[in-house]
Amino acid sequence: MALAYDARVSERPRRKKSLGQHWLADRRVLKRIDEAADFTDEDTVIEIGPGTGLLTGLLAERAESLIGVEIDDALAEGLRERFSDQQSITILNDDVLSLSPKQVLLSSEGHPPYVVVGNLPFNVGTAIISHFLRTKPRPRWLLVTLQAEVAESMCATSGKTSYLSVLIGLYASARILFYVPARAFRPPPKVRSAVARIDVRDTPLVAEDECEAFIKLVQAGFAAPRKRIRNSLAIGLRIPPAEAEEMLARASLDPTVRPAEIGINGWVGLFESYRAVKDAG
Repeated sequence: MALAYDARVSERPRRKKSLGQHWLADRRVLKRIDEAADFTDEDTVIEIGPGTGLLTGLLAERAESLIGVEIDDALAEGLRERFSDQQSITILNDDVLSLSPKQVLLSSEGHPPYVVVGNLPFNVGTAIISHFLRTKPRPRWLLVTLQAEVAESMCATSGKTSYLSVLIGLYASARILFYVPARAFRPPPKVRSAVARIDVRDTPLVAEDECEAFIKLVQAGFAAPRKRIRNSLAIGLRIPPAEAEEMLARASLDPTVRPAEIGINGWVGLFESYRAVKDAG
């Protein structure tokens, strides 16, 4: 079904550059995102940055409960007015990074299964994804529009991994669904974008209480990404290269490869080696 014209969004809202606002306006792209959002009646849909409400209107046709989180005061007010007759829609005027998932879900005890959809601002997109993955309860999946280069880094596999892709891999699996040209946005950004799907694992690849320690190790491992992992790890952990090499040997990893050449399973093995060496010491 084509997206109907709505006079209430016909006037262009004033863009706030500090918020990195580029509103997705291409109806074909919006429809593809809506079709990719395969939530169920049991899911609460959290939409990040609904903006003028074009995607919100599509999602609301199927969602039993939709919560839009919009940081822009004027846009939030406009969304509340536009959807005032739809009880299934709640608009929160807040910064999603300042709210826990429970606060967004308006739930202090227990929580419904939920999913996240959003055209994320370029300047905080990865921070928002990290926030939902590192804070419980986690969503079943996220469907996000990001700068293409960031999406590619996030979805990279062995040979091209990054700190971001390993962080994502700890909690989920990610893939790019399709690319979006700059002309699909209002105003058009200087780069193209991509829509990515992040399917969250039932449990992280390391114990729940070890996740933050794992993330710190990965940060250390990518301290000098152009160097060999032996040297990068030594720099990041501030340990002698020989000690870093011992950890790598325990994990059966080649000390001469670069951090980007290690896949998520290799990082998990390195973390287990790191913990063993640390406990032994």
